[in-house]
Amino acid sequence: MDKRFMRGLYLVTPDWDDTERLLAVTDTALGAGASLVQYRHKSASPALRTEQAAALLALCRSHGRPLVINDHVDLCRELGADGVHVGGTDLSVAGARALLGPDKIVGASCYGELTLAESARQAGASYVAFGGFYPSPVKKYSFVTPPELVEVWRDRVSLPLVVIGGMTPQNAAPLVKRGASMVAAITSVYAAPDPAAAVREFCALFRHA
Repeated sequence: MDKRFMRGLYLVTPDWDDTERLLAVTDTALGAGASLVQYRHKSASPALRTEQAAALLALCRSHGRPLVINDHVDLCRELGADGVHVGGTDLSVAGARALLGPDKIVGASCYGELTLAESARQAGASYVAFGGFYPSPVKKYSFVTPPELVEVWRDRVSLPLVVIGGMTPQNAAPLVKRGASMVAAITSVYAAPDPAAAVREFCALFRHA
């Protein structure tokens, strides 16, 4: 895993069936400086998921950026993508690592729980994700992750930390200052009037951190 890509904007795709539109905005975001893309489409059919993931992988390759697949380790292996992101009800970090080997990216959703994050680290996670920190238009959280958790993790462990949940450049700024390695965003980029400008705002947070 190249740790150059473990800092900055972590772009997560929306549930768009329009592949051409999805690729166009993702291309713009990568060109503006997004560090990594996660393909996430919870309602896609298997055929659409394969089509979109393959197209996104080719796009990410053209920009020299990694693509990770949400949940679907089998699809990651089939396409030769750069890794996977698993949640609390998906395949375990250890299971994903065993299937993908030592060189792929394996990320883990840890919500607001340090014990989950520590278990993920011990099982071979490449990074952990905490959140949601703010209300999200995409995913409804039954809890709010305290911002102090970022500092606790940063002071305890060197493993990269992604913050998620309702992220905008404005409300992500204090979390980056606290030590977040990456900020995950969906709506703030894909629904932005100017996606490239939104990406540049996110990237600027890390230059100033």
